[in-house]
Amino acid sequence: MTKLSVNINKIAVVRNSRGGNLPDVVRAALDIERFGAEGITVHPRPDARHIRYDDVRDLKRALTTELNIEGNPIPGFIDLVLEVVPAQVTLVPDAHDAITSNAGWDTLANRAFLTDVTARFHAKGIRVSVFVDPVAEMVAGAKACGADRVELYTEAYAREYPDDPQRAVAPYLAAAEEARRQGLGLNAGHDLSLENLRWFAERIPWTDEVSIGHALICDALYYGLENTVQLYRRELKF
Repeated sequence: MTKLSVNINKIAVVRNSRGGNLPDVVRAALDIERFGAEGITVHPRPDARHIRYDDVRDLKRALTTELNIEGNPIPGFIDLVLEVVPAQVTLVPDAHDAITSNAGWDTLANRAFLTDVTARFHAKGIRVSVFVDPVAEMVAGAKACGADRVELYTEAYAREYPDDPQRAVAPYLAAAEEARRQGLGLNAGHDLSLENLRWFAERIPWTDEVSIGHALICDALYYGLENTVQLYRRELKF
């Protein structure tokens, strides 16, 4: 079954809006684990507008499931990952002022850089996933950089799903098949929700992991956090 990794950035946004430690990010992560998620994802940004570097350190000490740290491999981020040594690092090419991730890597143009960064993380035993658009050449390029997995950027799938689910998933299926041919693990994330998750997972059942944050935390406002985590896990069981 595809694993669910819950991105807890939005919990940190609420905390940061008032100062103090409510809600408690570490406690929330431990609860999410207890409610059935197989992993926790965080995306620390240089401006610390949600998850902070110290949060990442605290989470690593507390979690028992997989910790996935995603972000742009600038020097400070690289140092943090090498210090914390998560189960997985996901390399995302987002600008420092991006509201959210908005594109995958050009793994061909950035091959030398990604190869060097990947080797540094591999030396610490960290699994490396590269965030890519659903393009076969970019998937193959990630393999050439030494990546263990790719994470498919699913914003376009989520946007197009309401109008034509089959058309929306088609490029992702092709990219996923390329990943399988290349011997790469497969992750997916961005704007996946209770509405569109099952369709994606049923058509690409070899997806190793989905990373979901914004939609899941929004749903939790209505359904409760425990129930929401279980609702998402249910969408991955078929």
